[in-house]
Amino acid sequence: MKELVEQIKAEFEAFVKEADAQVEKGNKAAGTRARKSALALSKMMKDFRKVSVEEAKK
Repeated sequence: MKELVEQIKAEFEAFVKEADAQVEKGNKAAGTRARKSALALSKMMKDFRKVSVEEAKK
């Protein structure tokens, strides 16, 4: 679970960097990368929820 949390943190940092580049500089390619990171984050969050529920049952 700790590894998953670290992956989520890293992906979120990548998302913030790319989203900022899109918003502040109008970089369209950064927007594409930000959307890709957002999709990956949503998948990781679902995985986190599953793992978290399993851990709570122990």
